[in-house]
Amino acid sequence: MARAGRRARHGPVPFLQIQLKLGARDPEPIEQALFELGALAVTLSDAGDSPILEPPPGATPLWPSVALSALYAADTDAQALAARLRSRLGEPGLELGTALLEDRPWEREWLKDFHPMRFGTRLWVCPGGQPPTEDAGAQPPCIVWLDPGLAFGTGTHATTALCLEWLDAAPLAGRRVLDVGCGSGILAIAAVKLGAAGALALDIDPQALIATADNAARNGVDALLEVRAADADWQGPYDVVLANILAEPLIALAPRFAAVTRPGAALVLAGLLAAQAAAVTAACRPWFDMEIAGERDGWVGLTGRRR
Repeated sequence: MARAGRRARHGPVPFLQIQLKLGARDPEPIEQALFELGALAVTLSDAGDSPILEPPPGATPLWPSVALSALYAADTDAQALAARLRSRLGEPGLELGTALLEDRPWEREWLKDFHPMRFGTRLWVCPGGQPPTEDAGAQPPCIVWLDPGLAFGTGTHATTALCLEWLDAAPLAGRRVLDVGCGSGILAIAAVKLGAAGALALDIDPQALIATADNAARNGVDALLEVRAADADWQGPYDVVLANILAEPLIALAPRFAAVTRPGAALVLAGLLAAQAAAVTAACRPWFDMEIAGERDGWVGLTGRRR
């Protein structure tokens, strides 16, 4: 995640980059000090490999080990800046890395890693301006247009991919869909574009609600997709419930899933590791006939049928 200061820069100019490895310590005091010392932007990133899928309400999602980088004007005295930062924080031994970073069109850098992707036989997730890269076969492709943003969900993570593959194969025509923990809105949007009569998308993160509404409008399905905070009325009943969150909230929400589904409705759960599948299945079994729908990179998708 990145935060920018108020100063604007124009044209292809280099920057001085300051890098710190923070481990599990609170980054806020260091971030504040860097901005007070003239940082143009500060970015926090995962120093390990620990995805954050569903932060609690109002929280800034962080990782067990955090890396921080800050951008300054290229003519900044790196040694003087480092000395001032150590003095301000009272940490004379604080280790910093520095590098001269050439300017690039950062807003398009993600295109190097995000390309059109197919899920199943006809469902595609494509960044803007990049249509499907191969023949979709006899059926015309169903395209969800999506660019990476602040909210989770582009199809690149295994949990999202498992849900998208299920949607591609599901009979969705005329069905009403609930997406719990919608993130970018990718699952609800895909469901509607695949024929669902309508969808309600819920999330605890206000940024996710904004992203979902924007992405729904971009895909032309905003008239059929309602976006609400997760603590609002879930309405119902639904024919399909999708929840790509984490194992603990999936277990806690099992009775609520049952309360808003019709008999015969489908439940699609993801965001859990293989070792957590049994516990989530047990929580849902009083109301749903459960089975494993797929597994990818250690992550498992479950499906259930409401009795």
